[in-house]
Amino acid sequence: MDHSYRAVLNGNGDNGKGPRRPGFSAAYPVAEPEPLPAPAHDAASRVFAFVEDLFFLTKIQDTGRKMNVKVEFIKSEKDLADHMKNNGEEKPSLIIFDLNNANAKPLTLIPKLKSKLKKGTSIIGFLSHEQGDLKQKAHEVGCDMVLPRSAFSQNLPQLLRRHGAAEGDLNAAG
Repeated sequence: MDHSYRAVLNGNGDNGKGPRRPGFSAAYPVAEPEPLPAPAHDAASRVFAFVEDLFFLTKIQDTGRKMNVKVEFIKSEKDLADHMKNNGEEKPSLIIFDLNNANAKPLTLIPKLKSKLKKGTSIIGFLSHEQGDLKQKAHEVGCDMVLPRSAFSQNLPQLLRRHGAAEGDLNAAG
């Protein structure tokens, strides 16, 4: 039996799975945000990450480089305090936690950072989508946003762009 009539009826040759409205495609590509202006060579970092997983460490580094956002990777609370001293009075805009990083003790450290840094710093954690209990605990101790690994990866460019910009850079960049 010849089914070529379906392409004519549907107007797009979609194998008879129903008509599509003109101008709409099956996939909706997400546009990459514009990178920020290149920072000064000695610019202070505004984004810190407690991440030891090599896959995510590399992903965050590469995305930061593409977005012109300097990301510093931290191993302990003392490291963060040292880096913040080097930044002068400027507090971090974003702290990223791999909530499965046992060395960083995120559920203990997040409340300390929240009380010390107040509202000027966002704390975002990521975890496996199956860890509902850990997600709830992270919210309870003060994590502003907890994302599954896949959503974190997908939204990383936008997060870094928003939090990596110095005051006024976002307006200049678009």
